[in-house]
Parts: sequence; structure tokens; C-alpha cells
Amino acid sequence: MPKLNISPAFTVGDIHKVREYHYELTKNMTTEERRAFYKKGADEAERKIREINEHRKRFIR
Repeated sequence: MPKLNISPAFTVGDIHKVREYHYELTKNMTTEERRAFYKKGADEAERKIREINEHRKRFIR
């Protein structure tokens, strides 16, 4: 599968590209595989948010 190419301006067209890309990634997955795929992404996003918040707390004090 080709790499997803998003413009720096992040346009409406880019949103469509992301949706199509994720559809192609997940279209042949079982429900369990799809659930694990999205959970992995959500867990990574939560980890990054916690990391950013911890970093901010050090500088706000």
C-alpha cells in the first residue's frame, strides 16, 4: 500500500485521503482485528497526550 501523503495545510481533500487510506487498510480485517488496530492507535494517542501533559506540568510550575 502506498504511503499516505498529507499536505502541510491539511485540506478537506486530505481528510478524504485519510478516510480512503484507513478503509483500504481495514477492509479485509475481521471485527477483532479492526478493534485491535484502532485500540493500538488510541493507546498510542493517549500515551502521547500523557507525555505532553507531563512535559507541560514541569514548565507551568
